[in-house]
Amino acid sequence: MQALRRRISEKLISRTNGYFSYSTQKVLDAGQPTAATHPQLLLEGDITPGIAAEEYALRRKRLLELLPDNGLAILASAPVKMMTDVVPYTFRQDADYLFITGCTQPGGVAVLSRECGLCMFMPESDPHDVVWEGQVAGVDASLDTFKADSAFPLKRMNEILPDMIRKSSKIFHNVKTALPSYMNLDAFQKASIGGKVKDISICTHELRWVKSPAEQNLMRQSASIACQALLQTMLFSKSSPNESMLSAKIEYECRIRGAQRMAFNPVVGGGSNAAVIHYSRNDQTIKDGNLVLMDVGCELHGYVSDLTRTWPPCGNFSPAQEELYDLILETNKECIKLCKPGTSIRQLHNYSVEMLKKGLKETGILKNNRNVTQTYNLLNPTSIGHFLGMDVHDCSAVDVDRPLKPGVVITIEPGVYIPSSFDVPDWYKGIGIRIEDEVLITDSGYEVLTGSMPKETQHIKSLLNDYCNGERFETQGNMTVAST
Repeated sequence: MQALRRRISEKLISRTNGYFSYSTQKVLDAGQPTAATHPQLLLEGDITPGIAAEEYALRRKRLLELLPDNGLAILASAPVKMMTDVVPYTFRQDADYLFITGCTQPGGVAVLSRECGLCMFMPESDPHDVVWEGQVAGVDASLDTFKADSAFPLKRMNEILPDMIRKSSKIFHNVKTALPSYMNLDAFQKASIGGKVKDISICTHELRWVKSPAEQNLMRQSASIACQALLQTMLFSKSSPNESMLSAKIEYECRIRGAQRMAFNPVVGGGSNAAVIHYSRNDQTIKDGNLVLMDVGCELHGYVSDLTRTWPPCGNFSPAQEELYDLILETNKECIKLCKPGTSIRQLHNYSVEMLKKGLKETGILKNNRNVTQTYNLLNPTSIGHFLGMDVHDCSAVDVDRPLKPGVVITIEPGVYIPSSFDVPDWYKGIGIRIEDEVLITDSGYEVLTGSMPKETQHIKSLLNDYCNGERFETQGNMTVAST
């Protein structure tokens, strides 16, 4: 019996599913998930979920290849922004710093050159801060977790970095997260006066533009989460047509599916609020018969999604709404068909403008006169799309005239936004419609990452009228809930 108990105990201890593993060896707390602390998220060898140490090393190698001889790259982590004296806003890492290091925490400065490889200057843990905020990555984590070639406490940067700067022919740094702690160094000041300092985004955005297979997989997952969440929110809107409740619902549905945060504050515009392109108040009740436009996205392990759907929570489009919706939908679908290697966002945009102008003229909303382009720009001042990746408007240093390549992800998002004051028949006033999808450029054409989210009018009406009618809605106080 004793031998049997011992074998059972040994079997439990040696379980490899991560939940029952046991070891007396101390596990390094890197201040963020690792394969040792979060086996449910990371595989052995991953620095961040889905991205292996080898891929981070390859990124640094490619960045060095873009730098001139004796070039030096300096990337600082994003700053902590405070809500009040002691309460910070939720921290989000700068995409370039994360792309190169894999570190999701504040306070560090990464330096990269052919001579030193990756050198990280990291904050030291203060016992008081650890009590209040937990462990943060330091020198040990830089070497063991992020695979830096060398690492030093941040306080030593003033004595080590100046010599590295003086030996360099050009200095590239992240202008958006630049820190006085290195910019005020005499060596950096002299390099800047001498014209040796450049913005590193011209290099990092080039690297981030084409997504690796691992990055594509994370973007598929991020898009899938957003689609599932938005579908649930669309169904919820039938019983709860309120902007703030829909905003809360979409965030809840994204978070319970694994997203770390929303990619941006959801746009939930009911009625004429949908004509405000980046509407963010989300504080109105959606009137019966009005449309609601929801532009949403979430972030999964550093990669974001971005999609928009417009629908009538009541379940039925008015004739004017459906007429405009069909025009936007057709433009969305035709532009997606044109997505392939060699085309550009500019070309897609120009094609969409011609389609929308033609359609808006046929409805009588656009008058065929010399001011047609100016009037059109009032109704749709946006581009057909943008690059997508670690940021919502990703790789802004890459020109929209650049021919697309396999691995690039873009959005296709035609829309029309008619203010209530616009000189059109009353049935068109205050209508805002956008249909946005994420598109991955492939070797043979495209893959719609948000293709699982319905957008055909018949599918939307069926969901809201047939599917929702299968549920019984009960009112509890001021809240309407569904019960099956």
